[in-house]
Amino acid sequence: MQSPTFEQKAFILLLVLVTVAFFWILLPFYGAVFWAMVLAVVFAPLQQRLLQRLGGKGNLAALLTLTTCLLVAILPVIFITSAVVAEGTALYQKLESGELDIGAYVTETVQMLPPALQQQLDRVGASDLDGLREKVSQAAMAGSQYLATKVFAIGQGTFEFFVSFFVMLYLLFFLLRDGRKLAHDIRATVPLGDTTKRRLQLKFTRVVRATVKGNVVVAAVQGALGGLIFWALGIYSPLLWGVLMAFLSLLPAAGAGIIWAPVAVYLMLSGSLVQGIILTAFGVLVIGLVDNILRPILVGKDTRMPDYLILISTLGGLALLGLNGFVIGPLVAALFVASWNLFGTKDQVERLPKP
Repeated sequence: MQSPTFEQKAFILLLVLVTVAFFWILLPFYGAVFWAMVLAVVFAPLQQRLLQRLGGKGNLAALLTLTTCLLVAILPVIFITSAVVAEGTALYQKLESGELDIGAYVTETVQMLPPALQQQLDRVGASDLDGLREKVSQAAMAGSQYLATKVFAIGQGTFEFFVSFFVMLYLLFFLLRDGRKLAHDIRATVPLGDTTKRRLQLKFTRVVRATVKGNVVVAAVQGALGGLIFWALGIYSPLLWGVLMAFLSLLPAAGAGIIWAPVAVYLMLSGSLVQGIILTAFGVLVIGLVDNILRPILVGKDTRMPDYLILISTLGGLALLGLNGFVIGPLVAALFVASWNLFGTKDQVERLPKP
């Protein structure tokens, strides 16, 4: 007869193998599963309020919450993505045909700089305008070609996209309806103390909501404001630039200014002084202050991570997981910090075995 210790080890091994196999099966749809979980956590408060008002009708409350999520979060992202793809394709065609020459704009800007600044460029070896123009043009073509390649890949994977989209919506409905019960069941199986499990669940839920609201919402607002001012000033492809500003808004200090600041300088040097001043003022006073004003309201001080950790985790997530890493990277970093902070609290330290 097998000893209990051996039985426990065998069962744990079986549990690990089955869990790994389960996640391996879900791997082709990890993006759909991940976003369904994130959206379920973010929209859970709305689901609970609707559930109370509807007298406990879980299916109807989940359906209404899912509809709200579609209208507020999912469909706008799909429409914006489609528009960005169209603008990106048009930009690539203009660059390829030579109708739009980014390098010429850069060299023209350098030539309009004051003589003192041009002398400084000479000292650092950046005065070769022909070479600079060629490098900028090559970079612009490489970037636009990469975007066009991604557009082609998206077109080829249309069926896969719709399957993943259906899986996400289907799973999201059940996560909204049965989320509390699932959380209770998962919490019951975790081999930790009740207090620790409750605190972990609360902390993780707060981190998920804070990460989504603090990163995605703030980035979306900054990108929308940047695209709006570009459109108002008649700058080409405002939606594409707005999306780029949304991504770059995660960078500390500079952020969206990497896009709008050079454009403002070019406008002022090329004679459009009023437009350049308007863009500079709007970038500094509106776009630049969104992060300082909006993020503390949405996130709060308790769950905010240092800027450098947000930057590193976001870039790492994008490199490993593509666009999903835009949220997964900071989320993993936030959960890492939250877990170790919880582990380091006084009551947890007191439970550790004495050396």
